[in-house]
Amino acid sequence: MTMTPRMSTSLSWVCRLSGTRPLPVGAKLLRPLHPRLESLPSRPYSTSTWAGSEPLKHASQLRRVAIVSFALGALGCYGLQRGASGRTDTRDVPLTHRVSSVHATGAVAGSSPLLNASNAPSELPFTYGTPEDVTKAIEELRQAFPESRVSTDPSVLQLHGSSENSYHPSSPHSVVVQASSTEDVVKIVNISRKYRVPIIPYSGATSLEGHFSGHASGSICLDMSTMDRILEINEADGDLTCQAGARWEDINSTLKEKGIPLFFPLDPGPGATIGGMVGTGCSGTNAVRYGTAKGEWFLSLTVVLPSGKVIKTRRRARKSAAGFDTTKLFIGAEGTLGIITEATLRLTPQVPTKVVMAQFPNVGTAVSAVNDILKTPYGHHIQCAELLDDNMMSAINAAGLVERPYPVQDTLFFKIQGSPESIVEASKAIQEIASKHGSSHFEFASTDEEAQEIWQNRKYALMSTLGAHLGTKCWTTDVCVPTSKLPQLVYETKADLAKADLKSTIVGHVGDGNFHALILFSNEKELKAVSAAVHRLIHRAIAMDGTCSGEHGVGIGKTEYLVEELGEGTVELMKTIKRAVDPLNLFNPGKLYPQNDPSHGRHDL
Repeated sequence: MTMTPRMSTSLSWVCRLSGTRPLPVGAKLLRPLHPRLESLPSRPYSTSTWAGSEPLKHASQLRRVAIVSFALGALGCYGLQRGASGRTDTRDVPLTHRVSSVHATGAVAGSSPLLNASNAPSELPFTYGTPEDVTKAIEELRQAFPESRVSTDPSVLQLHGSSENSYHPSSPHSVVVQASSTEDVVKIVNISRKYRVPIIPYSGATSLEGHFSGHASGSICLDMSTMDRILEINEADGDLTCQAGARWEDINSTLKEKGIPLFFPLDPGPGATIGGMVGTGCSGTNAVRYGTAKGEWFLSLTVVLPSGKVIKTRRRARKSAAGFDTTKLFIGAEGTLGIITEATLRLTPQVPTKVVMAQFPNVGTAVSAVNDILKTPYGHHIQCAELLDDNMMSAINAAGLVERPYPVQDTLFFKIQGSPESIVEASKAIQEIASKHGSSHFEFASTDEEAQEIWQNRKYALMSTLGAHLGTKCWTTDVCVPTSKLPQLVYETKADLAKADLKSTIVGHVGDGNFHALILFSNEKELKAVSAAVHRLIHRAIAMDGTCSGEHGVGIGKTEYLVEELGEGTVELMKTIKRAVDPLNLFNPGKLYPQNDPSHGRHDL
């Protein structure tokens, strides 16, 4: 093997990290050096053949030698036979010798975290199977599963790889495979790993940021939509175990039908499934009272790792101090670290609620009223505090989905929970505070049916927006800022959208500073303007100490903002975990982690 300048440079900084001197290039470089630590003899080395120093007697020195040995073995893989596709052929090399990818800069992927702490690039591995490998994977999937559960029909592949409500780059999958159990998922993961074909989980298909789009190299779509069974309900303990494809609405309907006075309070968009809710770290309208997925609502997860191993993150106890919380590792990981197959959910008692509507002269007064209400002794009675701007109220009326029109003003909808007496007291306090902030209209939903209609229109905001503007499409995005910054953010965003001549509606979980902009377009020129407006909105939110997404997640659409929001060190830590758990980068690649492509995510502002 010829030692190239890049390889020599890489070897030099490896040796500097390890505290040793580089080996002379030549016969010593070609000496077989096994990269596994267990291959090191237990007796002290005479390092005359390594760096000409004294015999190594300490564990720290042995570790340094191991680092250099591993790096040399990795560099040796650079010279392995390459196929016509340019892909390093490592399938005949023992797994402990494999290097997932060699970067164009000459740095080795999948190597020691120490290497990534240097100036070496930190891109994730990107080498996948050839088209022939993809074909072989499909053939093996057909052998492993009934014909009805494996599809290569182009329309099915397109449907599972893209969404009508997402405008990020997408590719159809190579094959869609329907799983019905954890054991099925293990089989599919093992075939994915064998042929180096990326695997993308799919269930509710409600994502807006391209989470389930296919990979350009060819990908396996793991359809978990039929893994929707409730496996166990422990009413006495207030928890429930279900498969990952179960929908949150179906779970709550089942509990109600069985007469169990408990419910699961996380309520994202209609149709969302438990696996996707874990992956995106979801929340919903109830977040002001019950928090988000990153609270304690997921007690335990059953996860299939990229290695094909199955783990359960913890037991059903309400709390545990045994080790760090591996459940949280997968919440918000968007299917890039493991595939969730089952989850144990914490339930909470059903509490009587009433719906109240209050209208305000502007967003600022509405938000200020909510902040003051939440600070009172009645604040804990507020289950939801939702903002619908004047454009959204107009859209609800125009869409014809309500029996009577609402006044077109910036509006708050509250859900107040508690005993009848506490609801009355809380309502009085809310009305008084709302009046001080200029509320011109305040009313209770007169019946449970009316309350349900009001809340349904909030949950179906996207449908109302599209229904009011027939022939248009809608780009939906969300951001979150400290609640005191929300009025400024909404004002500036509405002014920006008006300046760009874009129609929009805004809905928000005003109690926690999270709002959704629904921006309409009807042609490519307007789509380009919408994309640029979303870009400006996200930078505006981050500048206010906020986040690029309060609920929707990162997916493809928001990877470019993570370094600005979290910092390079935090993003690198995320990538380090990803490399450790999924060294071949097969689980949902291209999502969540920022890419080092300078053209990635550019916008024409």
